[in-house]
Amino acid sequence: MRYVYKYTFLIFIISNLFSQANKKSLVPGSNRSEGDGPYKRMVIRGATLINGTGSPPIGPVDIVIQDNRITDVRSVGYPGVPINEKRRPKKGDYEINASGQYVMPGFVDLHAHAGSVQKAPETDYVYKLWLAHGVTTVRGVGLGPLEFSLTEKERSARNEITAPRIWAYQRPGQGKDWKGGPIRDPQDARRWVRYVANKGVDGLKLVSYDPDIMAALIDEAIKQKLGTTAHLGQMGVARMNTLDAARLGLGTQTHFYGLFESMYEENDIQPYPVNMNYNNEQDRFSQVAHQWKLVKPNGEKWEYLKEELIALDLTMDPTMNIYAAGRNVMYARNADWHEKYTLPSLWDFYTPNRKAHGSYWFDWTTHDEIAWKKFYQVWMQFLNEYKNAGGRVTTGSDSGFIYKLFGFAYIEELELLQEAGFHPLEVIRAATLHGAETLHKPLGTKPDFGIIAPGYLADLIIVSENPLSNFKVLYGTGTVRVNKNNEPERVGGIKYTIKDGIVYDAKKLLKDVEDMVNKAKREDGELKKY
Repeated sequence: MRYVYKYTFLIFIISNLFSQANKKSLVPGSNRSEGDGPYKRMVIRGATLINGTGSPPIGPVDIVIQDNRITDVRSVGYPGVPINEKRRPKKGDYEINASGQYVMPGFVDLHAHAGSVQKAPETDYVYKLWLAHGVTTVRGVGLGPLEFSLTEKERSARNEITAPRIWAYQRPGQGKDWKGGPIRDPQDARRWVRYVANKGVDGLKLVSYDPDIMAALIDEAIKQKLGTTAHLGQMGVARMNTLDAARLGLGTQTHFYGLFESMYEENDIQPYPVNMNYNNEQDRFSQVAHQWKLVKPNGEKWEYLKEELIALDLTMDPTMNIYAAGRNVMYARNADWHEKYTLPSLWDFYTPNRKAHGSYWFDWTTHDEIAWKKFYQVWMQFLNEYKNAGGRVTTGSDSGFIYKLFGFAYIEELELLQEAGFHPLEVIRAATLHGAETLHKPLGTKPDFGIIAPGYLADLIIVSENPLSNFKVLYGTGTVRVNKNNEPERVGGIKYTIKDGIVYDAKKLLKDVEDMVNKAKREDGELKKY
């Protein structure tokens, strides 16, 4: 019992340190001055529709939006043939000519943080990067402190700020007027869940709590119709792995923690080196990759785990991008977007530092990168098989750590799912409908976003290039291609992001971010080179 108190108290302290840091400096979104609409009647004309259902692209289509809802999606002709104008919906008071362009549902990011004191204190910076990359809904885990998250959620719902739609998931123990202190026992756990349910949160962000406390948190969350997602970290995973948590009713596993531990072939806990120290960030992140050797793909335990997790309806939100630098730190450090769009304060946080979480490149070696590459091969195989067997896999980013920038890292997640074996249409489904289903599942309600259909919220993305051919065209920096004159040029980048019927110029949002970065560099004394 002494261990229970010590471990839960440690989690409480970490959670409140996060909250205190954010309370002091997180700047709420400024009053919205971007975006046009919503309109009484907006029509998007002539687009090729890539829907979130997994269906093949279709076009040309006209899409009618009234205020913030889609009211009509109409096929209006055939490729290469003039459109019969008589088949088209009547004129809107605002129209977008999307002929030759592609329309998709807005993306859902199920692992989002809005920044922090050390990295990105102005949430406008984060929000605009998300919207510029088509992210119209985020699950904050937490977005920030409890009260901050709920206020920003309400302001976004009223479109008072330039931000995605926000679902607020919070860590146990948070709340200014929570008088119970750290979560020490199942009774505390249940009281806190009821407390935050009354506050209006949407769900819980959990770690690997002791079994009795985890059971109470999840059970009470289910009773209160709150969602649950868990990062089953190494300090508690030996007593609470993915299978343990799923059997208790956990809704979503984020990252990979707990998954491999659920199917070790010859161990019950990871056989760490005897000099392992969890507080050494390089130990923490280098050793976890060696789990690839501890499981047997398609072995009896692998197959049993896959089948049971699907039966328990556990959602996998892998967030592969956040650890991808472990496979190639040079690539991550020198990504195209850092020069224009990474704040100096965020870059400083990325820089190797023994006291900064995720800045673990103290002596990163080829050996370490090979271990991570092998780990990803096994992890990706499980995710692809899980999807093929009927399991739900979604997209999340967890940006702000390990050289991963908001918005840009989300698009990398799409690429990583394709690397795992997902067809591009399966990737889009994971990023849209499956994310919406995951958020609505605890409520027992049908999603009202995630696909483009009559009755759904007007959350859409318009892009000039075909993302199914190359997801790189979704990056704010686009992709380099040789043109007909044999000259390299950058193409792509999202053109418009529409959230709640409001049309945002994605490139204008990126310009705003670039201006923020340049201002910060000037205030920092120099225009830093990366």
